[in-house]
Amino acid sequence: LEEQGITDEAVLAAMRTVRRHLFVPEALQGRAYEDHALPIGFGQTISQPYIVAFMSQLLEAKPGMKVLEIGTGSGYQAAVLREMGLEVFTIEKLSDGTLGWRVQAPFDRIIVTAGGPNLPLPLLEQLADPGIMTIPVGRARREQKLLRVSKREGRGTARAFGNVAFVDLVGDHGW
Repeated sequence: LEEQGITDEAVLAAMRTVRRHLFVPEALQGRAYEDHALPIGFGQTISQPYIVAFMSQLLEAKPGMKVLEIGTGSGYQAAVLREMGLEVFTIEKLSDGTLGWRVQAPFDRIIVTAGGPNLPLPLLEQLADPGIMTIPVGRARREQKLLRVSKREGRGTARAFGNVAFVDLVGDHGW
């Protein structure tokens, strides 16, 4: 991960500590640390280690921050965030994560681990100000740009960080 540009010490420490093989089906445990996504059932995947680390690093999170994760899947990303000292709230991909979790908002950080056609406005509304969200967005399924959205003084500014392919974000503002 360090060779791929991951420099955040909290992210690196969490990635070393959280045992990825415990989050994949038993038949795939021997492949758990390979740098690619693996199927976990229900049409879902566990993201490759680099993407988990990269998205975590993009959050620029500090211990104690409140984070909403959309697309729990295996639970691995949530475990990494918790190991970083964050207060993690998570919504399974099979629910409508595009609506967020209003009763727990605002969130210092939001991380979306499923791709949708656009940025869901309810999530932006639930992001603290200032705050950061990472989310894969694209008009075609499985062809998205990884965005980091920074909210400051009521305005969201997005920066793209390359092409990614995530499972579908389902719900009112997803597929």
